[in-house]
Amino acid sequence: MRAEVFVVEQDCPYQDMDDKDKSAYHLFLEDEENNSIVVAVLRILPENVSYEDMAIGRVIVKKSYRGQGISKIMMKKAIDFIVNDLDKKRIKLSGQAYLTKFYEDLGFRRVSEVYLEDVIDHYEFLYEVE
Repeated sequence: MRAEVFVVEQDCPYQDMDDKDKSAYHLFLEDEENNSIVVAVLRILPENVSYEDMAIGRVIVKKSYRGQGISKIMMKKAIDFIVNDLDKKRIKLSGQAYLTKFYEDLGFRRVSEVYLEDVIDHYEFLYEVE
């Protein structure tokens, strides 16, 4: 599903699977009423894999399931897992610029200037437990 969205839909030809997957936690949601197909996924990366801090990345929701708040639910579960189960206080991510309000509404703040990643404007965002 990641290749379907990141490579095909966003027209960014690159190798999606990487060595980071081996050390990541993967959070996914299945539609149990529809043959348990995976409809959303994200990965949680330990410290010192992408950043010095914990990280969330590769957040996707299958196209036909978008607009239902699933990505917000997934992000909240990931944050809760990192903060409460792993006892970490900082989470970093690289997010597409057009999603700035989405990340800010979850408690992240923008901590970089805009930069291009796969020809798409991105920012780095940081979530800190007070």
